[in-house]
Amino acid sequence: MLRSYLPAIVFLILGGAVGGAFTVLNSVIGPHRTTPHKQDPYECGLPSEVKRGMRFGISFYLIAMLFILFDIEVVFLYPIAVELRAYGSYALAETIVFIVLLLVAFAYVWRRGALEWR
Repeated sequence: MLRSYLPAIVFLILGGAVGGAFTVLNSVIGPHRTTPHKQDPYECGLPSEVKRGMRFGISFYLIAMLFILFDIEVVFLYPIAVELRAYGSYALAETIVFIVLLLVAFAYVWRRGALEWR
């Protein structure tokens, strides 16, 4: 039984050894020059304007949660789209109902102004 896992174990050991070797070589051979600009926090290549204790608006979290919600719901359509012929007309009707409910929810969120950035 161990023979069947031997290639995976060798692969993990070699991967860990190469990763560890690169990390050690970088800390030994790499340059160690620090400047004030390297120590500044940045985000996406730009200096951070966020001060400690700054509060984000609820719009940021609301849009992020809505994106995750609608994105995950749309992912559920993929398996049905791939095997629609195997499931038949019942799956097509259920998919249409799902899409209509998704559009109703999206229209509701839009009408309530949840997608407006304030």
